[in-house]
Amino acid sequence: MLKAFFSRLEQIIALAQSALSPKNFIFLSSVLVGISSALAVIVLKTFAHWVFRFATYVTVHTNLFNVGLIKIMLPVIGIMLTVFVINRFLGGSIEKGTSQILYAVAKKASIIPKKQMYAQIATSSLTVGLGGSAGLESPIVITGAAFGSNYAQKYKLQYKDRTLLIGCGVAAGIAAAFNAPIAGVLFAVEVLLVDVSISAFTPIMIAAATGALVSAVALDESILLNFPTRQTFNFHNIPYYILLGVCTGFIGVYYARNFQKAEHYFAHLRLSPYKKAFFGASILALLIFVFPTLFGEGYESIRTLAESDPGQLLENTLFKDFRDNNWALLVFVGCSFMLKAFATGITLGSGGNGGSFAPALFLGSYVGFFFSKLLNMTGLTNLPVSNFTMVGMSGILSGLFHAPLTGIFLIAEITGGYGLMIPLMIVASISFAISKRFEIHSLDVKNLAKKGHAFTSNKDSNVLSTLETNSIIQTDYLTVSPDENLEKLVDLISHSNQVIFAVVSKENNLLGIVHFNDIREIIFNTYRVKYTLIKEVMVQPVAIIHPSNSMEIVMNKFESSQKTYLPVIRDDKYYGFISKYAALEAYRTKLKSMIIE
Repeated sequence: MLKAFFSRLEQIIALAQSALSPKNFIFLSSVLVGISSALAVIVLKTFAHWVFRFATYVTVHTNLFNVGLIKIMLPVIGIMLTVFVINRFLGGSIEKGTSQILYAVAKKASIIPKKQMYAQIATSSLTVGLGGSAGLESPIVITGAAFGSNYAQKYKLQYKDRTLLIGCGVAAGIAAAFNAPIAGVLFAVEVLLVDVSISAFTPIMIAAATGALVSAVALDESILLNFPTRQTFNFHNIPYYILLGVCTGFIGVYYARNFQKAEHYFAHLRLSPYKKAFFGASILALLIFVFPTLFGEGYESIRTLAESDPGQLLENTLFKDFRDNNWALLVFVGCSFMLKAFATGITLGSGGNGGSFAPALFLGSYVGFFFSKLLNMTGLTNLPVSNFTMVGMSGILSGLFHAPLTGIFLIAEITGGYGLMIPLMIVASISFAISKRFEIHSLDVKNLAKKGHAFTSNKDSNVLSTLETNSIIQTDYLTVSPDENLEKLVDLISHSNQVIFAVVSKENNLLGIVHFNDIREIIFNTYRVKYTLIKEVMVQPVAIIHPSNSMEIVMNKFESSQKTYLPVIRDDKYYGFISKYAALEAYRTKLKSMIIE
């Protein structure tokens, strides 16, 4: 019955496509993609929320070792089940993180595999829903992007529209996850579609509004991260917000580096997938045993910190006897946010699936609380702890993802207003500047850079990176010897279309090059042609290309050398030439294919 419903729906959409103008069909499509993304959010968030409630209920009512033993069992089960699903149903591997969207947009003509429409939901719900210390937002974003891409492929839309609908899916996912449509739009534009045109804003805004609306109607408000109360902003606290921006900037760098170290360590362990999963999950379970706040997304503990009684965090933990001790609470909070990078890295590296969006919010709220509470306890000032807890999230989010606008407006929306706009702008911008100074790439882009696929907002660079240098190397150029006279060269010129020649030794080492334009005056002088050796007129190449060079490097060498031909060296031997014309023609061909696909 469900299959018949979707078949009928596809027919209706196809009829709408034939009846509507391309622009209006995109508007309709943005609504449909927005609804699809919102439904994915509802499934994921509801599942994760009720598992957390179940774990909390069992902990309180069974009193197992007074620390909630169930919470350390669930993550192990969740990660093991995730690995089982990946190996049994998803071909043994799954791509994690929003970097794959960047890669698809920049280098895969915005084609995202169909399996990403369900793979992320299935695996992340098991990992995070059962307590893995990661977030659901990255899987939500990938799922939304996959809906947009595959919808566009289904109705044979061009590259530009595929990319736009990917942005719609991403915006709707974030908007639905936080009931924050503005943040959804900004995240799509600022983090993923960095070169989007102004005209693309309308469909993305429609999708974000749709996602937020569906979420608001169908999703229990208690599941979403929101803060209905906050204290009034006091401009006298601006120096402390500046200092908080500095702290969140450096702590964001700390998280990015240690998260990747932990993830890479476990990812490269020479163990079978199940042994690796059990090993990593066991370490994670020990961390959660001591610090239960590391369980799952951590949004419940963020709410607790922002409320009037943050000592609730110590209930049902090893430190419950210190519930009313502010210094013990401060140490607990500090240890929690310092360990979050490792907990998330272990979760993902050992085989779980999730993202760093929720951990960024967790980290930011804990840092903001720790910072303001510490200053208050020293008697230096009396800061509004709830405000700093919320503004800290903006700082970490901005620093980790290099997305200050997303950080500012997301927190503004989930706090129910713009009363904290000034401190949000201060903290987010300072954190971003510091993070950018020490980490050139954001957390997700850094993964691409390490794989040699550095993403850039420069569309030309992205197109060039899809081209293979080897494909435009011409190896059939005639060569000459340095001890031959110009008669040999004149003969070759008159019987070929070549205008440039490599001068090589007997061992095929490149000694120099001769270009027809450089010897034009000589070759019409019979005497000089007869008695001039090639080595006397050859010149050293201004630049040399290696087959391993990327096309972007090749084009940069053409630009800096102002030459139209450059020699290629392979294994220290002459290999051939690349012409600038061939490089540009390959670029034009690739660009054209991406536009009409």
